[in-house]
This record gives sequence, structure tokens and C-alpha cells, in this order.
Amino acid sequence: MNQRHVFLLLLALLFSGGLYAQQPWTLEQCIRHAHANNLQVKQSALLVESARADVLQSKLDLLPGLTANASHAYNYGQTVDRYTNQFATSRVQSNNFYLQSGVTLFNGFQKLNLIRQNTLNLLASEKDAEKFINDMSLNIATFYMQVLFYKELVVTRRNQLDITLQQTERMRKLVDAGSMASGELFMLEAQAAGEESSLIEAENNLEVSLLTLSQLLDLPSAQGFDVAVPVLDIEAEPALQVTPDKIFAYAGANMPEVKAAEYRLQGSERQLNRARGTYYPSIALSGSWGTGYSGASQIIEKVTPSDPVLVGYAINPGIADYEVYSYNFDYTYKTKPWGDQISDNNNQTIGLYLTMPVFNGWQSRTAVSKAKIAMENSRLELELEKQRLQKTIQQAWADARASLKNYHAANRKLDATRESFRYAEQKFSVGVMTPVDYNNAKKDMTNAESEVLQSKFDYLFKTTVLDFYMGNPITLK
Repeated sequence: MNQRHVFLLLLALLFSGGLYAQQPWTLEQCIRHAHANNLQVKQSALLVESARADVLQSKLDLLPGLTANASHAYNYGQTVDRYTNQFATSRVQSNNFYLQSGVTLFNGFQKLNLIRQNTLNLLASEKDAEKFINDMSLNIATFYMQVLFYKELVVTRRNQLDITLQQTERMRKLVDAGSMASGELFMLEAQAAGEESSLIEAENNLEVSLLTLSQLLDLPSAQGFDVAVPVLDIEAEPALQVTPDKIFAYAGANMPEVKAAEYRLQGSERQLNRARGTYYPSIALSGSWGTGYSGASQIIEKVTPSDPVLVGYAINPGIADYEVYSYNFDYTYKTKPWGDQISDNNNQTIGLYLTMPVFNGWQSRTAVSKAKIAMENSRLELELEKQRLQKTIQQAWADARASLKNYHAANRKLDATRESFRYAEQKFSVGVMTPVDYNNAKKDMTNAESEVLQSKFDYLFKTTVLDFYMGNPITLK
């Protein structure tokens, strides 16, 4: 393959990538992208990892601890050497080595309860992250439907403007021919200007909603971003066929916010058990090993006899006296070798320690009281979470039902106003209806179309929420 072919292939890939990037996004693609790229989702995942680290640490706390110390020092001036118990006045080098290990054998099961509490906190953190993802998905669905609403509104207002412009052009020809007064043309032109302003407003709202949705997805730019328009079937009513109580029965047992509150309640029970554990005595096993070296530790290196010294006379009655001499020795010292000192100074200890809580200023009793309060608060939080969820489901179900009724009523009204406008358009075309009456008929149809759009998308969103609470994925298919 020559360079020209390679260049053409790369160019084709670039164009294909650009075309793909301009493809409209479905709701499912928006949600998947947010799950994978949203920074707040990543932050919630980090909180889960932090809770997981707490669980691991609480388990590792069951293992014996081990510490090691080593020192190398020089002492100047008078001091008592720790290994010779003698005064040393010159510079003395010393080395110390120490190992210590200990393990808690019993402390009222506080460590075991901490493991269980941290495990429950981890489960609650995972459910918090899941709830955040669910809230974000519903938020994305809200703005996605807002984009769809403004897309349909733009089409509707553009069609309305096209009709008015056609009538304006027709009226202009009649005015130029002298068949109609200029005032009626001015009224149509004013209406066309108003409808053009409404179209621009709808287009601006569409751009803002697309920008908001792209920012929610953390896209670097909203340039070229658009959403796919699905076929929305509003006649199907699966969400309203299930009562709010049945929806809540499922959601109350499966929604992450409720599960998180349940885990926190269980965690507060473990916290209470930990506080009660401070009433019990604690038993610990500890052991240590140590040794060291001191430059003040001396041993005899050499013994040298000295000349005899006259120290006196021995008197022996009847026998001549004789001299008494004493023999002295000169001692040469050297520092005891490092290895010998390390071996000789070796010491080990092992001990079993019992600690009895007698009085600590009521700290244990206060900790138990506060743990009971926290547990009761967690129980109330669980009930509040269930109440919030039940109210949300009941409100969404009632709103969906009302929106469906409004949608059917608005459709009937739209059919009637369309027929009325068609009749008015015919009368206006033959000159038997004034522009004022024509504009009123057109406004009635415009308002009816807006009511249909509002009730349609309100129903779609509420039923999407209800489907979600029944365990179905968020989708518009």
C-alpha cells in the first residue's frame, strides 16, 4: 500500500468518525455515557473504595502488631551506662535494638463489631452510589424529554408561521388588487411577527436544553450535539395498570436509598454493641526482645605481673625476721566486642495483661446512650426514606393519570379547534371572516397544540419514573 492509499484511508476514517460523532444520541446512549464519564459518578465510586479500605483495615486490626526500634548514639559527659551500671565520663558509643509485638485477645468484641459495622457502611456506600446514578439517569431523562418537547414545539410553531405567511402573502395580493383594506394586511403581518417571535423563542429554548443536556453529560462542547427522536407510543398504559401500593411494595424492597438506610440502621446497631463492649475487661498478650551495645563495657585484654614491692616484715620468735613482698598485676582493658555484647545483652519478655474498667467519668455510659440515640435516628431515617419514596410514587402515579386525561381531552379539543380553524380559514379565504376572528381561531388551535404537547411529555416522563420504580430500565422504546 503506497502513501497515497494510506492518506486516503486515514481521511476516510476521519470523515467516518466525524459523521459518527454527529449522529443523534439516544436516551440509552446518554445514560451510558454519563455512567462511564461523569465526574460525580467517579467521585461516588471513590467513596465506595474508601469504605472498602475501612473494612480491610478493621480486619487487619485483628492481627498482632509488631514494632521495631534501633538506635545509634554517642554520649558525652558523665552518665550511668545502662549495660555496666557504672559511671562513664568519656564519649560512649551505644547501639540499641528492640522488637515488640502485642495482640488483643478480648475487648468486649469491639473489633469484631467494628468489622461488621464497616461492612454495613460499605454496603450503604454502594447503595448511595447506585442512588446517585439513578438520580442522574432520571435527570438526564428529564432534560432529554425537554429537548424532545422543544423539538416538537419548534415544528408546530414553524408550521403555524408558514400558514400565517401564506395567508399574509395572499392578503397582500388582494390589497394590491384593491379587493381588501390595508388594515387587514397589517393585522396578519403583526400576527406573523408574533408567531416568528414565538418560533425564535422555541428555537432558543431548544438550544438551551441541548446545551444543558450536553453539560449534564460532561461533553467538552455542545457543537453538533443532538438527540434522536424516538417513536413515542402514548396509548400504552402499563405503568397505570399497576397500583401505587404495588409499585411501592417493589420499590421499597429494592430501591438503593431504602437499602442504604437499612444498612445504616444495622450499622448503628453494631455501633451500639461496640459501645457496650467498653464495659467489659480487655485482655492483651504482649512480648518483646531487646539487646544492645555500649562502648563503656570493658573486658581484660592482658594481665602483666609487676616487680615485687616490700610491704613489711614477718616476726618469727626465735627465728630471724624476714621481709614480706607483694606481687601486683597490671591490667590492660579493651571494649567488649560488639557481637559478644549483642549476645550477652539479649533479653526477652512476655506478658498477659488484664485491664478492668472501673471508672472513666461515665464515658462508656455516655457512649452507649449516644449510640442508642444514633440507632433510633437511623430507624427514623429509614421510615422517612420509605415515606419519601411512597409519596414520590403516589404523586408520579397521580400526575401520570392526570396527564393522560389531559392528553386525551387536549387531543379532542385539538381536533375540534383544527376543524374550527379549517372552517375559519375557508371563510377567511373567501372574505367572509375578519382577520381578528381568523387570528382568534388560529390562537385556539395553537393553544390546543401546546396543551397536547405539555400533557404528552408530562405523561411520558411520569410513566418513565413509574417504570423505573418497578425495576425497568429508563428507556423511551
